[in-house]
Amino acid sequence: MQNKNNWVALTTIWIKECTRFLRIWVQTLVPPAITMSLYFVIFGSLIGERIGQMDGFSYMEFIVPGLIMMSIITNAYSNVSSSFFSAKFQRNVEELLVAPVPTWIIIAGYVGGGVARAVLIGIIVTIVSLFFVDVQIHHFGIIVLTLLLTASLFATAGLINAIFAKTFDDISVVPTFVLTPLTYLGGVFYSLSLLPEFWQWVSKANPIVYMVNGFRYGFLGVSDVNVQVSLTLLVGFNALLFGVAYYLLDTGKGIRS
Repeated sequence: MQNKNNWVALTTIWIKECTRFLRIWVQTLVPPAITMSLYFVIFGSLIGERIGQMDGFSYMEFIVPGLIMMSIITNAYSNVSSSFFSAKFQRNVEELLVAPVPTWIIIAGYVGGGVARAVLIGIIVTIVSLFFVDVQIHHFGIIVLTLLLTASLFATAGLINAIFAKTFDDISVVPTFVLTPLTYLGGVFYSLSLLPEFWQWVSKANPIVYMVNGFRYGFLGVSDVNVQVSLTLLVGFNALLFGVAYYLLDTGKGIRS
């Protein structure tokens, strides 16, 4: 009976989260498609022709996995951070905390919603990319695994951000001053091999480098870092952030006054 109740609670939160972003699809699904189309046109078609090949592939082929991953990271994070903070701001998240629902169910429900939006955005951006380049698939399993682990990682990070946030402005600080710089310096638009050796080592301290390159390996079969290391780091970071989110929700830090 308890397992059945947990399943009902999990699916209820997940469906509520999915309904939320699907109901306003013009704001949640269309903008990433338009933004990525502009990236494909400007960086791929216009600038890419002058750059030439990158790691044996056309520049357009090279940047497609990175652009897809960039949209996945941004949307997984923003979906959960905005949703949970809205529930916190409206004070209805307290109903979840007092309900007989395990903490991990609450986390899984919100993170599952963020992952669903990220996967949907990833599919949309991939379809858009087909209008500009023939997308290759080297290892489908690596693509799916990297996508899910990255989406769940940043969805959980968005949840933690929402827990600590005091105002709506607080949930935009991390995406603006942390995620955006790390993403642009994460090998989306260039190969680390182009950098001097010192800056290659500095770049490898950026966790997004491993996500982008793991995803790129799934498409093209090339990577600036070891793919096994990428997947190991993703699993480790997921476990770490889940533990932090669990502790914060279980103790009510940032929520209970």
